[in-house]
Amino acid sequence: MSSTVVVGGFFGDEGKGKIISYLAIKDNPKIIVRGGAGPNAGHTIRDGDKTYKVRMLPSGFLNKTAKVMIGPGVVINPSVLLKEIQDFGASGRAFIDKHCGIIEESHLLRDSKGELKEKIGSTGSGTGPANADRAMRILKLAKDIDSLSSLIVDVPEEINTALSLNQNVLVEGTQGTFLSLWHGTYPFVTSKDVTASGICADVGLGPKKVDEVIVVFKAYVTRVGTGPLSKELSLEEAERKGWSEFGTVTGRQRRAADFDFDLARRAIMLNSATQISITKLDVLFPNCAGKTSFEELSTDAQSFIKNIEEKLNTPVTIIGTGPNVNEIIDRRK
Repeated sequence: MSSTVVVGGFFGDEGKGKIISYLAIKDNPKIIVRGGAGPNAGHTIRDGDKTYKVRMLPSGFLNKTAKVMIGPGVVINPSVLLKEIQDFGASGRAFIDKHCGIIEESHLLRDSKGELKEKIGSTGSGTGPANADRAMRILKLAKDIDSLSSLIVDVPEEINTALSLNQNVLVEGTQGTFLSLWHGTYPFVTSKDVTASGICADVGLGPKKVDEVIVVFKAYVTRVGTGPLSKELSLEEAERKGWSEFGTVTGRQRRAADFDFDLARRAIMLNSATQISITKLDVLFPNCAGKTSFEELSTDAQSFIKNIEEKLNTPVTIIGTGPNVNEIIDRRK
């Protein structure tokens, strides 16, 4: 049994929610635990005819037998979290750490106006100001909030105990590598590190306990908000290619560019990636929609994947061929 860490390789929006949901069902981990910044990261998950837009719960909640947890490094909006637990049927198996930070109304107000909003296009979720207050040691924690008391467990203890008992643990990252406060396109970044190392620190998983790191890339690059985007396409060109998309949390237009090998190569390095997942191959190659085996892909699509493997020297093991959770090609041994 093992731990698998899943992180985004570009600027978020890579489709991590779908990949994590698939792994949660396929690998049946005992615990799915989320690190990252806070509710400024959204994941869209489609399961049959249902679509879920998740901001706080781990995306693996579709596995009804797994515990879903939020690590101490994450800031929480209690009302968003409690509503998702109720709406998505996670009552009795959703837990948080007592050291999770708490977003209050004052953080929402600070995040919705002023320089941060104007300069970097903040989501307005209160995540940045809450993490700033945490750095100043003035932020309230989950242990201070009565409405959260029934959800509190020792998350690092839980996941490390599960691993010692030979149980699978799935660790969920948010945002993308180049939105990392340390490694991203500063100042157009999120309020903390979101590479694999940072995500593991968020949940209390030491480096020797990590078995696999899957970095998720979309078949093209998108970015919400301001900040550099190499070889950015015009909106008209993105629409022509079918790459016109909107962010899960903000609903803002995503900017688009072709797959960036330089960024991908650096993301592999920064995250110590052992595997690559490519999503939205069906957008690039519509004739691949819904395929579940590599042999079914068109020659062009197979060449695209093989080129990524050769240039990045890392196996592409999981390929998304449509929006549904099960529209996946799984090439893992």
